[in-house]
Amino acid sequence: MIHNPEENITRNLEKIKYKIVVMSGKGGVGKSTVATNLAVALSAEGKEVGLLDIDIHGPNIPKMLGIEEEKIGGDEKGMRPVMVSPHLKVISMGFLLKDKDTPVIWRGPLKMKAIKQFIGDVEWGNLDYLIVDLPPGTGDEPLSIAQLIPNGMALIVTTPQDVALLDSRKAVMFAKTLNMPVLGIVENMSGFICPHCGKEIDLFKVGGGKKSAEELGVPFLGAIPIDGRIVESGDSGKPFVLDRDMKASEAFVLVVKKIEEIAERKNGE
Repeated sequence: MIHNPEENITRNLEKIKYKIVVMSGKGGVGKSTVATNLAVALSAEGKEVGLLDIDIHGPNIPKMLGIEEEKIGGDEKGMRPVMVSPHLKVISMGFLLKDKDTPVIWRGPLKMKAIKQFIGDVEWGNLDYLIVDLPPGTGDEPLSIAQLIPNGMALIVTTPQDVALLDSRKAVMFAKTLNMPVLGIVENMSGFICPHCGKEIDLFKVGGGKKSAEELGVPFLGAIPIDGRIVESGDSGKPFVLDRDMKASEAFVLVVKKIEEIAERKNGE
């Protein structure tokens, strides 16, 4: 199908205006939730969006969008991504597995090959945004994406507690070391509003992401509060950003606006 992977990758990337790489220093901070809802929010505005799930060992995006049973199509021209809506296309390792319990037991070279195919072999078409959801950490996949998408912009997701912040700072420095522009930091799971008394409880502290952003000299994009309905929305395949009655949704919409503004500005630099 592919004669020259590098040429295919370059050709596909030239058709994509903004490439946003969603990263986290550690797992469990809601990185895939942020990536999914960002893609959905942008596509709901009428933007043409591609969502690329590079978490090869733990692909969660299909579950979060309610498209687990979908399969990737294709012909001699390449792979066709799964269409979630008229403006949102998705590619994930999850679509290629025999069943959802099948583990992917691969070393670095095989993962690199798959990532190249997901970028160069897929018929992404003309996109306003490509959102790339990475596995946590600063290993093979983030390094591969940084090399393959030289003008990608890093979006760092963290939670407020010190352990998560320590790793998120490493993710910021990883991006800076590789000359990848940093869009900013999103603080997820920031405060919890008790549904019974209405009082805010700081389960994981509050404000750590903002402090880290200031210290590292990168933008702070906003804080997303904890809401049990976010978990329900991810499990049911209905992104929470579409539920405008939630405080978390209101906060996320503001984060999306900041991301759009900064991406446009950095793209023009």
